[in-house]
Amino acid sequence: MIKVTPGKIAGVRLLQPTPYSDARGSLVKTIREDIFANHGIPTKFAEQYYSVSVRNVLRGLHFQMPPHDHYKLVTCVEGEVFDVVVDLRKGSKTYGGHESFDLNGATGDSVFVPSGCAHGFYVRSDTAIVLYNVSSLYAPSHDTGIRWDSAGVVWPCTDPAVSDRDAGLMRLPDFSTPFGIE
Repeated sequence: MIKVTPGKIAGVRLLQPTPYSDARGSLVKTIREDIFANHGIPTKFAEQYYSVSVRNVLRGLHFQMPPHDHYKLVTCVEGEVFDVVVDLRKGSKTYGGHESFDLNGATGDSVFVPSGCAHGFYVRSDTAIVLYNVSSLYAPSHDTGIRWDSAGVVWPCTDPAVSDRDAGLMRLPDFSTPFGIE
């Protein structure tokens, strides 16, 4: 079973599976097409990849520009992360707004991020593995983001470890969005 809770940003969903445990360990089912369909969550993915990060790392806020934009399903499979979605869709009631979730690998919680939203996370545990299922192939020429500290998010840390690339991203107020609400 997967509990699906709508987020405050249109299209965002928190997915909380029921882990199955016994003496051998546990099993967590993160995708169920029938449950996803009942909640308007598509399941056509073009790529799957994961990142491994250490405590105090912040990755984001990332997205791909059209025509290579994508929706994604983000799952913490190990550790704990503070996960953030920022709405970049012109005409959305929550344009420029953000929503955060605490994801934990022990429970296998996921966040569905619709196209037109930026995504990022901060690592709270010693290490974290975050799994991504995305609906389009990686297109380096269309891959970008907004600065982590420009969207009004209150992150758990004011001085996280960020990549040079992420530190150099444009600020949200300077971003001219090509995204609209569907």
